[in-house]
This record gives sequence, C-alpha cells and structure tokens, in this order.
Amino acid sequence: MALDLMFEKWTGKVSTVKIGATAEEGGSRSRVIEVGREVTLPFLFPEAPMPNKPVVAYEVWDTEPQDWPAESTRLFKGVLDDPIAWSKKCIGEFGAELICLRLQGAHPDSADKKPQEEAKLVKDLLGAVSVPLIILGCGDDAKDNLVLPACSEAARGERCLIGDAVQDNYKTLVASVLADGHNIIAESPIDINIAKQLNILISDMGLALERIVINPTIGALGYGLEYAYSIMERARLAALSGDKTVANPFICFVGQEAWRAKEAKASIAEFPAWGQERERGIIWEAVTACSLLQAGADILVMRHPEAAEKVRQHIDKLMQK
Repeated sequence: MALDLMFEKWTGKVSTVKIGATAEEGGSRSRVIEVGREVTLPFLFPEAPMPNKPVVAYEVWDTEPQDWPAESTRLFKGVLDDPIAWSKKCIGEFGAELICLRLQGAHPDSADKKPQEEAKLVKDLLGAVSVPLIILGCGDDAKDNLVLPACSEAARGERCLIGDAVQDNYKTLVASVLADGHNIIAESPIDINIAKQLNILISDMGLALERIVINPTIGALGYGLEYAYSIMERARLAALSGDKTVANPFICFVGQEAWRAKEAKASIAEFPAWGQERERGIIWEAVTACSLLQAGADILVMRHPEAAEKVRQHIDKLMQK
C-alpha cells in the first residue's frame, strides 16, 4: 500500500548571497556564485526545490603554514610560499570554483605583514585568477581593523565575501564592506542567540541582512560536531519559520577543524591500529563536511583536494532529485 508523504509548509526562506561580480556588474570575475535561497531543510526535494547547491572553497594562506599536518600540504608542495601559484593550482588542477584567502601572515605573531602588503596581494590575486574570492583576516582584532579595510578597498567592485566580524569587533569591517560593495561573514561562538544579535548589530549599521553569511563556528568529527550541528539546525529551523535575523547561508571552516583533530594527524607509529595518516585525514575532513551539509552548510572551506573532491561528488549525488 502506497503511503502519502507529509510535507512541511514553511513561512520563511534563507536569503540569497552572491559572491563575485562579472564585468557586466562592474567586476572582473568569470562567474557569480550564489548560495542560500533554501525554502526547506537540506535536500528534501519532494518538499521543495534547492535552487543553489552547496559549494566547496579551497583555503589558501598568504604565508606558508607551519602547523598544518604534512598530508594536508603534500599536494601543494612548491607553491605553499606563493599564494597566487597556490590558488592557480587549486583552480587549474583541482577545479576550485571559489578561493578562500586567509591573511594569516598579517598576525603580529606571524610575519606581521602590513596592510598595504596584503592589499597588494589581494589586488594581484584578483588579477591572476577569475574565480570569486573570500578574504579572511588573521584573527587579531586590532590588526584586522587595519588590514581588512585596505583589502576591501583593493577589491572594490568584486563583491567578495570578507570576514570575520565578531560581536566585539564588527564596526570597522561593516563600514568597509558597505563602502566597497562586498558581503560579510558574521562569526558567533556556537550560539544561536549571539548569531542573531550580531546580525542585528550589523544590519543596524546599514548593511542588509541579505549580505550576511553566518560562520556558526564548528567542531570536527568527534570534536563537537554534534553540538555545532544542533545549533545550525536550530538556526535553520528558525529561519524557515520566519525569523529573518538568522535567515542567512552558513559558511563552515571544515579543513581548519578537521586537520587539527588527533585522529587526522597522529602518526601510525603512535597509533598503529588507526591505519595510515593519509587516509585518516582525508576521511576525517570529508565526513565532517558531509555531516555539515545535512545541517544546512552552504559554503565548505576545505584544505585537502582529495577530501574536497569526495565532498563535491557527494553534493552532486545529493542534488540528483
């Protein structure tokens, strides 16, 4: 006997955020990436269409990472000290549609790069590649308040996604993206109430809620993933129920979290029963990403090309209605 499916009728929807601007829009990108616009929970195609599929962004640093496990950098040997060559390799060899540039070298405890240095890098990178760009600061609030406005101005008109804005440090970045036509990442520490409050504070400065992407902060598989998943799910349910203050796409920094998990980077000599590090790390990143897709992740920032490719194939299968 056939059973009729019960469909939920939602009153709200997730906003659409565009990353990148083509020549017709005043930019120089080859394409625009749209994320968001969901009107139901992820991949429930009998209930409603999913107009924009989740996208994978490749993480690139402005300086050679010193603390990444060897396997996570193995396929980028020879370009890790050159972010433009690194980005080109992500695009040319691994098919990256979106580059996430982290300006870690600006941190006072790293290379302490100056704002003009980082602005020039952003400008040069935009000239060297044609995919849309995510630009992240170094995580030091005082330095980011100097570096990110300079980079925002250097990328004016390209409609980048710039972050992170946090509750105690958002005003300078919001003013910059407003002036230069970009979108913003709002970071909240696995807390739906802080995410909501930060979005309100940002919108009070004049930036439309539809130009915000939420970084809910996540944990990797085995390291808080379940808690992060539940927070994302609560926010998405609230959005679909009509709460516009959290009706934003999610960005999840999967590579960052997965590759610092012990299971991803511990040597086989230390834990022989766990198997080869190479396989473990890739699986840890891929499984973390695939889990977050079900919580509503729209942008997955990843590090290992093989993990990223597995996730992209998984997304394509999920999108087959």
